[in-house]
Amino acid sequence: MTTLTLAKALNAGLRRALADDDRVVLMGEDIGTLGGVFRVTDGLKAEFGAHRVVDTPLSEAGIVGTAVGLAYRGFRPVIEIQFDGFIYPGFDQIVAQVAKLHYRSRGNVRMPITIRVPFGGGIGAAEHHSESPEAYFAHTAGLRVVACSNPADAYMMVRQAIASDDPVLFFEPKRRYHVKGEVDESASLADAPPMGVATTVATGRDVTLVTYGALVQTARDAALAAAEDGISIEVIDLRSLAPVDYATVAASVRRTGRLVITHEAGQQGGVGAELAASITERCFEYLEAAPVRVTGHDIPYPPAKLERHHLPDLDRILDGVDRVMGRPNSLSGVEA
Repeated sequence: MTTLTLAKALNAGLRRALADDDRVVLMGEDIGTLGGVFRVTDGLKAEFGAHRVVDTPLSEAGIVGTAVGLAYRGFRPVIEIQFDGFIYPGFDQIVAQVAKLHYRSRGNVRMPITIRVPFGGGIGAAEHHSESPEAYFAHTAGLRVVACSNPADAYMMVRQAIASDDPVLFFEPKRRYHVKGEVDESASLADAPPMGVATTVATGRDVTLVTYGALVQTARDAALAAAEDGISIEVIDLRSLAPVDYATVAASVRRTGRLVITHEAGQQGGVGAELAASITERCFEYLEAAPVRVTGHDIPYPPAKLERHHLPDLDRILDGVDRVMGRPNSLSGVEA
């Protein structure tokens, strides 16, 4: 086992993929000489050469389009979108081409493209640098959408994404890049749980709390705080947003009878809305209360000085737990 930050774990996973398969090519803005704005690809150009770690022009549509051509030729391109909000110029390529070519060609063409996207807020950055666009892609048939939350998953899931014959949107919680954890760099892909399987990171009996990405740590903190008040929370790291591991979530909700979902993206049309609807359909007779969503507000991402009011935090998540438990909360108008 090696102690690595999440960013270093991604770097190690990319290095392993480059070493294991000559068809793997990394592309992105400033990923080579600079090592990326978050230094996730630091040192890889020097080790594997400029033909394997490619600095591209500032054109997301061009980057994605080039990846499509490489995939046609049998390569496994891994592209970095420098910031979440920069993905939109490549949106048409992703949803109209990358997601559909396998189906359109009756299975004759595969698009083994991994699209790395640092996402979410909490780093004091500007609009277009702190967004959560995952729901756009989870809505698009033909794409796999995943989000890592810790170094061990980052290392293994990025390797799984690159090895997948399906195109993968790989969301990385940028405010957790410096969080450290144990990583088994000797592990093979066969040793790891499938990329699409959710993980129960804390067991509980009263409430199921589902999240992904940066908020997994916040949710675990909420579970610890709630335990001091006698409430037992089960925390599930979704990991995969498309497809969703509904079996794991539903099994938990059938035990607890209550569901809280939290994510940084806005509430309207978000991943939490689909999850709430789908679990209600599957578990209606088990629910003791309506599912609760704790999300970012339905506004453009605010200035850095206001983002702490926008992002779900420990207090807002615990307030959501109070709501689903029927305890006094911010909406009840009754003080605890």
